[in-house]
Amino acid sequence: MPYLAHFGLKEHPFTLTPNTNQYFPIEKHVEIVQSIQFGIARNTGILKVVGDIGTGKTMLCRLLLRKLIASNDAVAYLNAPQVDPDSLLGLVAAEFGIEPGTKAQLLQSLNAFLLEQHALGHNAVLIVDEAQALGVAGLEAVRLLSNLETERNKLLQIVMFGQSELEDLLQQPSLRQINQRIGFAFNTGPLKIDEAIAYMRHRVATSRVEGVDFPVFTPAAMELLAQAAEFVPRVINILADKSLLVAYGEGAIQVSDKHVSVAIDDSRTIAKRVFARRPWVRRALIGLIAAEIAAVAALFAFSPVLSGWAKQNFARVTAMIAPTRAKPTSAPSEASGAPAAGMPGSTKAASDDTARPVSTVDTPAREP
Repeated sequence: MPYLAHFGLKEHPFTLTPNTNQYFPIEKHVEIVQSIQFGIARNTGILKVVGDIGTGKTMLCRLLLRKLIASNDAVAYLNAPQVDPDSLLGLVAAEFGIEPGTKAQLLQSLNAFLLEQHALGHNAVLIVDEAQALGVAGLEAVRLLSNLETERNKLLQIVMFGQSELEDLLQQPSLRQINQRIGFAFNTGPLKIDEAIAYMRHRVATSRVEGVDFPVFTPAAMELLAQAAEFVPRVINILADKSLLVAYGEGAIQVSDKHVSVAIDDSRTIAKRVFARRPWVRRALIGLIAAEIAAVAALFAFSPVLSGWAKQNFARVTAMIAPTRAKPTSAPSEASGAPAAGMPGSTKAASDDTARPVSTVDTPAREP
């Protein structure tokens, strides 16, 4: 595809479908997966992962599935199961390869299957993604499944992934029994700024043609994109993908903050508008303010009464502006010396300003 070849890519790096081959091991997510595996091995019973939309729950769910299957555990996976309690039992049984039957037959067959797995030393795990879709009746059915146990161990480990609505459901008095049985609870959230930038670089790196390594995004573009996405992985994917299309349309082989701004404007319902401050804008504003003050002071100079007041206040404002012009406005970023996110100015701009001497004006002492 010309679009992919243009950037030296072999596949799309920012798809919305979770791809475990492109998984970026964020520290918090790694801890969650490891803790869930520990909870399952410990025979906890019910575990819960809650987070806002787009914060990586489904990716964690798929990653957990891969790890459990690799360890020869028996796994049943349900995605947003909007079904009645009896149908839920049939779905779980089918996931474990159990033949259909009446409710009583399904319960008996499921219990026999779980006992067999327990005897073999294998865990039997039910993973429910988008668990808030179960509703009150479905969550009560999950609680009943958690009752399948021996005298010492739970036969079925249940891991629920859900949005914040799941928390609201579990707070209802009718669901207090299942809420009390949740042994471990975890939360996903937005990334940190350094994680967001590393995440974008990782997604591009895992999608590159071998031997191609030029940076697709400028540092300023990644910082602006991360801020506009409010560090939410799914929104980062959407904006990054649109930014690539904008750059491709212009024939640019690198995405700049200009291309990201176009993508932000096209995604106003999900993206936060961020003002991309540039050094020349700040210098122009400072020059404009100084010119305005000088003009006002010149007008006041025509009045004998106001001339002293004008000179005194002009000197004060000049003294306030002078250090600002002389001091660098931001430190270069780690990767390339670009301005830090949200900080106007750059090292070069600062050095240009400091090369010119700045005169100081003695401010008359205030009269008591």
